[in-house]
Amino acid sequence: MKRAAAETHRARILIVDDHPLVRSGLKLLIDCEPDLSVCGEAANATEAMRLLESQKPDLLIVDLSLKESSGLELIKRIKARNPDAKMLVSSMFEESLYAERVLSAGALGYVHKQEGMERVIEAIRCVLSGRVWLSTAMSDRMLRRMTTSSQPMVNQSPVHALSDRELEVFEQIGRGCATKDIARQLHLSIKTVETHREKIKAKLGLKSGAELNRAAFQWVAEQGG
Repeated sequence: MKRAAAETHRARILIVDDHPLVRSGLKLLIDCEPDLSVCGEAANATEAMRLLESQKPDLLIVDLSLKESSGLELIKRIKARNPDAKMLVSSMFEESLYAERVLSAGALGYVHKQEGMERVIEAIRCVLSGRVWLSTAMSDRMLRRMTTSSQPMVNQSPVHALSDRELEVFEQIGRGCATKDIARQLHLSIKTVETHREKIKAKLGLKSGAELNRAAFQWVAEQGG
């Protein structure tokens, strides 16, 4: 009876990641904890939304890079449908570029995939409690910017100037996706994607489509994608 009672108090977690090995690793890690359990796994946004309704998880762990959709847009969709949803982003992308974006979208935390197991579990419990989880370095960075808001950030990459949607397009370009494929994956028209490409080129100081492709390929490679 005690064991059954304990099981009912385990927080239910939904993993959204398009890499099966990552999902398996997270599941093994989480299920070993007495107060946590994985209630479902999704490889894309469609599966995530279906499992969100059927499983009613206490927390979603969301990767930003999904093959058929944008993790950032998925977070916004989930938050619009369920304002009380608790989400933790787990990604290989640069925290300084994405942390504020995911918080604005509706997530409560960001943990890099290179973090150790103990830190991941700590991040999960922190977000489950309703608190924000960021690395110490990122928290310090945000506090510094609040106190020096009139001063530009030193050594900040031009990529930080991209909007959320432009950043998503930039990532897809870096993964070798053609314009029509980006349009399909992000549910945009081809013309809109082409407009985003031009805006990205302008913001990054790039003169041609070839330069844009090279810059995007290099950026994705640097992120470990």
